[in-house]
Amino acid sequence: MNTGETAVALEEKSAVLAFVMLGYTLYGTRELHQMQLSARLFFSALAALFVAVFLAQTASAADSAWLDVEGRIQYGFYTEDTRSLFDIADQLAHSEGERQPLRYYYAGLANYRLAQLLEAKDKEHAREAIERCTDNLDKAVKAETNFAAGFALQSACLRTMAALKPWKAMAGSKSTGQMERAVKLAPRDPRVLLLEALGNGEEAKIDERSFVTLRKATDAFESERQGIDPTPGWGAAEAYTHLGRGYLERGDVLKARDALERALLIAPDFVRARRLLLQITSG
Repeated sequence: MNTGETAVALEEKSAVLAFVMLGYTLYGTRELHQMQLSARLFFSALAALFVAVFLAQTASAADSAWLDVEGRIQYGFYTEDTRSLFDIADQLAHSEGERQPLRYYYAGLANYRLAQLLEAKDKEHAREAIERCTDNLDKAVKAETNFAAGFALQSACLRTMAALKPWKAMAGSKSTGQMERAVKLAPRDPRVLLLEALGNGEEAKIDERSFVTLRKATDAFESERQGIDPTPGWGAAEAYTHLGRGYLERGDVLKARDALERALLIAPDFVRARRLLLQITSG
């Protein structure tokens, strides 16, 4: 055996072995780095998921609280309990905490309902309520500039103000402008459609354009009721009640009765719907 060749071969083998070991070391380091990176990404994603779940639960709890307030407002309106509505409006006006859009919105809704009930029998207090309604809704839409439901309700409040305070000439034109903004932002929102249909007034005769819009509103409410309860979520019973009134004006008693029965299925305590249904059944 040639000792020179053996020495060279050993050196080559040692060099190859060293190269291979270095490769394994580098590979292992790279794998470890990738594992550490993957772990960091995993825990970051997990943390983000926890935050998202927490925020969703917080939002859900907040929505439930506001829907409870809405339910109290609506019950007061359905049963024509002005004292209850005044108390709710006062509580919202003096409640502590963040001045968020929904707080202003529901303060506006409570005062709007109060003004509706007082308009025929106590115009002075009705005017005061509608002033509070417009003021609260003004704050709501300033806090959330794409708040379609807020613009629509403010439009209704301004329309009512124009009727209660005819000397406020700008109220009517501003009402029209706010409704146009609401429709542009959310043309299929059921509350926007309902309040648009009542643009001539809650007690005004329902013309053909308003009648068509009311039917669109009831369809939109039915679609909405298939999903998660929205915030705000009021209006379905009112839409069916006004639709029933529209059918009555057109002499279609059967469809009027169907619409009013649907309203009472949604809100069994709705006094106005009961009165209209009694008008049909009593002949």
